[in-house]
Amino acid sequence: MRENKTIKSMLNRLDKDQIKRFLVNNMVTILFIIICYFGFRFSGLSFSFYLRDITTRVGRNSFLILALIIPVIAGMGLNFAIVIGAMAGQIALLLVTLFGWNGIGGLLAAVVISTPFALLFGFLLGSLLNKTKGQEMITSLVLGLFANGIYQFIFLILVGGIIPWPDPQMLLNRGYGIRNTIGLGDGVEVGVSKSLDRIVGWSVPDTMIRFALIALAGVAIYYFIRRVRGISAVETDAIGKRNVILIGMVGFAAIMGGFYAKMTASPINGINIPVITYLVVGLLCLFNLFIVNTKLGQDFRAIGNDMHVAEVAGIKVERTRIKAIIFSIVFAAWGQIIFLQNLGNLNTYGAHTQVGMFAIAAILIGGASVAKATIGHAILGAVLFHTLFIVSPLAGRNLFGDAQIGEYFRAFVAYGVIALALVMHALRKRLQAQDLLRMKEAAELEKAELEKAD
Repeated sequence: MRENKTIKSMLNRLDKDQIKRFLVNNMVTILFIIICYFGFRFSGLSFSFYLRDITTRVGRNSFLILALIIPVIAGMGLNFAIVIGAMAGQIALLLVTLFGWNGIGGLLAAVVISTPFALLFGFLLGSLLNKTKGQEMITSLVLGLFANGIYQFIFLILVGGIIPWPDPQMLLNRGYGIRNTIGLGDGVEVGVSKSLDRIVGWSVPDTMIRFALIALAGVAIYYFIRRVRGISAVETDAIGKRNVILIGMVGFAAIMGGFYAKMTASPINGINIPVITYLVVGLLCLFNLFIVNTKLGQDFRAIGNDMHVAEVAGIKVERTRIKAIIFSIVFAAWGQIIFLQNLGNLNTYGAHTQVGMFAIAAILIGGASVAKATIGHAILGAVLFHTLFIVSPLAGRNLFGDAQIGEYFRAFVAYGVIALALVMHALRKRLQAQDLLRMKEAAELEKAELEKAD
């Protein structure tokens, strides 16, 4: 009886510890789900309007948020310096606009032009961060501000003066310095505006049905190939069946929901999804999944777990950390191009300034931390953060009679959630230290009892 009571008390304590750990680890996400829910209720927005806006925002912002993941895996924290990658993307768009390249060809040219800039910036940034191990986040923040000063000096003072610029229409009236706002055209005959988004557009029901069918077919083929290759039943059941059942249920629900929306002439039928934009985001997700399973990805993880142990194991720590930052900066440059082609214009001196802050706030809202970030955190964070952006002005107007309150609130959130995440990271480390101390005390007590018994 005494043993049963002891086991029961241990299980109860374990359950309480698990619940406490779950709440601590996901407190930010849970809080923002509640805020977004009530914000939507008080905003008075229709679901179709919200869905149209959120699909656009998530499509154009997700690539930038996903660019944060690899440095976190490598133990370098949240890379505030993705703003430098955004500058590389903007430099490429300015050059594409200058040369008059249009449509998807112009967009691809911008990607190609931005890549060497991003590679150079990433190498320099990674080399500097190797000099400040353990302080990467504050260093990347300061370096982003420093790089912004150089960027503004070049494009506000040097361009058109010392640096020749053939198109005077892009310059300020004084004859030098790029104009504050540069239009990216219509993406067909002029410029690259929405050139990626407009390639393929499906309605929401069609997107649900087609992607569900593709997912079901892909999982079925994967499961069949595993069987043909002779993978044991235990391994197949553990890895395959659970995923097949889950994706099958979600896919079936998506197909039924899509057909129901089409038959009932739902307002969501008029909402177009930029399919190619989401496919590009999906490709980056697949790349992140692929890279962590390669030798380089395992090196990232090893360095993130313990830099000293990784170095003793023969991993070239500094070179690997530079590679992690290069990946992040290159993806940030491409993400900024995707973001700006959707907006249709370039704010020359302001478009990049909040990129790092908003992307980091989004991934933290999704449940990421300084030491852990996944694709799920990035996508969930993009949805929650931009839901807040959509509903807060209208909720502020309806509750307080002033939409500006909502604007202040979401600006406060962007900074507040970063501070909260840092506090939560410190709290997690403290709880982990307490758990280790408790385990050590228990082991010493058990050892003492064994010695006494002998």
